[in-house]
Amino acid sequence: MTFTTRPTLRGTFGMVSSTHWLASQSAMRMLELGGNAFDAAATAGFVLHVVEPHLNGPGGEVPAIVATAEDPTPRVLCGQGVAPAGATIEHYRSLGLDLVPGSGPLAATVPGAVDAWLLLLRDHGTLPLRVVLEPAIDYARNGHPLVPRVTETVATVQELFKEHWPTSAALWLQDGPPTGLFRNEAYAATLERLVVEGETAGADRVAQVEQARKAWREGFVAEAIDGFSRLPHRDSSGEDHAGLITGADLAAFEASWEDATTLDWNGHTVAKTGAWGQGPALLQSLAVLAELGDVDLASAEGVHTTVEVMKLSYADREAWYGDGDVPLKSLLSPAYAAERARLVGSEATLELRPGSPDGRAPRMPSLARGNHLTDASVGEPTVARDGVTRGDTCHVDVVDRWGNIISATPSGGWLQSSPTIPELGFCLGSRAQMFWLEEGLPASLAPGKRPRTTLTPTLVLRDGRPVVACGSPGGDQQDQWQLLFLLRHLGGGMDLQEAIDAPAWHTTGFPSSFYPRENEPGGLVLESRLGAAIRDDLVRRGHVVTESDPWSLGRLCAVRRDSDGLLSAAANPRGMQGYAVGR
Repeated sequence: MTFTTRPTLRGTFGMVSSTHWLASQSAMRMLELGGNAFDAAATAGFVLHVVEPHLNGPGGEVPAIVATAEDPTPRVLCGQGVAPAGATIEHYRSLGLDLVPGSGPLAATVPGAVDAWLLLLRDHGTLPLRVVLEPAIDYARNGHPLVPRVTETVATVQELFKEHWPTSAALWLQDGPPTGLFRNEAYAATLERLVVEGETAGADRVAQVEQARKAWREGFVAEAIDGFSRLPHRDSSGEDHAGLITGADLAAFEASWEDATTLDWNGHTVAKTGAWGQGPALLQSLAVLAELGDVDLASAEGVHTTVEVMKLSYADREAWYGDGDVPLKSLLSPAYAAERARLVGSEATLELRPGSPDGRAPRMPSLARGNHLTDASVGEPTVARDGVTRGDTCHVDVVDRWGNIISATPSGGWLQSSPTIPELGFCLGSRAQMFWLEEGLPASLAPGKRPRTTLTPTLVLRDGRPVVACGSPGGDQQDQWQLLFLLRHLGGGMDLQEAIDAPAWHTTGFPSSFYPRENEPGGLVLESRLGAAIRDDLVRRGHVVTESDPWSLGRLCAVRRDSDGLLSAAANPRGMQGYAVGR
């Protein structure tokens, strides 16, 4: 019997896995009350806003992939907000900026997470809005135990809060960085008001949710954001700038449903978002690995092969992905995968090598060429003193006894992203930092456009029925860590927990999605558990190796439903806060 840090949970009633135990158990409560996977996921999403404020918030975003018991076709829920109407390249250039700042009001896209969770409830939920939001309201009003990383994050940015963001200091620095039980009564009041305004629509559940959406997009929330966004605040450029989001931007944005991008691989169909997220890079990697044959992930050759394949996929991400016309059909074709597979050699490449699907010439951002990353961002995601953050995110997966299933990756709106809006108890996000201020690129900034985000939930089907939902925080590493999980679980036969526990690695040999968009040619970060022999072999092959702590890479969550109705779940032990629950 293989040792794992925790058991793979098994049962028949329902399973939840998330990056915080309070979110997992709150979601499980919804299942116990008779709700379905979508009620449970929404509850977890709102609780995560409260208990992991350094990793996500109401001012952020969430993409999700769902399949229902009635219709197993995977569908993408897009809660990724867009650039506001005033967000033009010319405006940022007029301020003397070459990059969108990594923190502060100028970095904000329109908040998308709350509208997306409410849309999910409207279309697929079953429980009243008050019931679904009750745990989040309770934890915000009466307090929840802070995880150490919240305290550490606030300590890192406390001078910024004291000197430039007084509303954030008022919430987070009453007696120094917070510890123990923490209350956010302003946000509790915001959620309570959404519920109360929703209930003015009458007893109908759907009408209540729609009224709450209106209060968010056109009512008191939009009004508060509009007013606060106009106030100049310090950002990572070192200057004070006002934001661009208006009430009209919130009213114009709605979360939406769209088709998933899929790839048939190893007897399964893997579903991801479109190329406005990085998800298709995972599909490209699976397609190329299928051309190369089996890889032994316990060997230096296996590590090398996956890393070189991921470099190719992420080079294509930089050249081709964005919110627009992306040649995904060609990028995911067998012919293109075979062409890319021929580029994988025995030595590490230090170059970005985007391909030419359909014979089209790739165009890379000029700032993406030749930069060197001095911080490989190993282990926990990094937060700088000016609030710039690399890779902080949450995740939740739920499957219920009827066969409803969801994978969701909420992120953004971090407490360190932007100044707190005092009337609301939360801040705006900073996802606009993923746009380029350079014309003619797939990810160039334009009003109404989604940034090419790193958020990338996964749903896997077999014989047309969903079997696995999984995902991970980790910025640019999300799909890299998920690739290893899928290879081990679906390709190698490991159970969920065993595949999550296994040693992890990732490459940093491509431009970071986060300000200041650095790049480490040949960079490879690996957990020390892989051993000196594998590490030394990789160094000989030319990889620029950073050895991380033995349990530091990856934040995976996963749930599964087998054809006989058996449910299972597992969660990552790294970071010591993710948990799976179920029965």
